Amino acid sequence: MVLDLLLIALAITLDPLPLTAFVLVVASAKGVWKGLVFILSWLACLVAVIALVLALTGGHPPAPRSTPSTAALAAKLAIGVGLVVYGIHRRRRMVAERAHRRAPEQPSLTSELDRSTVWTSAGLAVLLQPWGMVAAGATEVVSADLSHPVTWLVLFAFCLLATASLLAIELYVVFAPEKAKPRLLRLRAWMKGHQQQAIVILCLGLGLWLTGKSIYQLTA
Repeated sequence: MVLDLLLIALAITLDPLPLTAFVLVVASAKGVWKGLVFILSWLACLVAVIALVLALTGGHPPAPRSTPSTAALAAKLAIGVGLVVYGIHRRRRMVAERAHRRAPEQPSLTSELDRSTVWTSAGLAVLLQPWGMVAAGATEVVSADLSHPVTWLVLFAFCLLATASLLAIELYVVFAPEKAKPRLLRLRAWMKGHQQQAIVILCLGLGLWLTGKSIYQLTA
């Protein structure tokens, strides 16, 4: 469970879609407060999913080969296959986009975020959460045993790692506001140029890992 959860958290924190949006959020007017609300909403989603799974299991992992255990493995397999399919789809889309000129980004996006509220930032965090990867994490939490203190540390590490990139950007804006905005916007431009490749790598890598691990556990 530990390795799988940390790999999933790493994939979540490196997902370029929420990262590129978060950079715009913190670069807008009152960006520090909007970024903080974004992070809190992001964490709330993770904690809510974990709490829901633990409430269903009672904090005790189901017995091996039991119906709940098999169902969790089947769900993890389905998510893994889904991520692989999505990664292949994004790769084909990336190849198709290279053959056509992409439309330029609307310059009004930053000004629209300037007029947005902190509640908009909270909604963005929920909308941009990579729910497929979060669902994969939920299938791992099924095997969590809360009677062991290490389990609490692992769950905390999962939430922290899944939010690490957002926290790093937020802290950078807080402690170096003058340097942060132009550098982060340049970083966002770079990420936009490599966004498709990153999504393909993350989805295929995590999807193949989850698929292989699930098949092994179901057939072992």
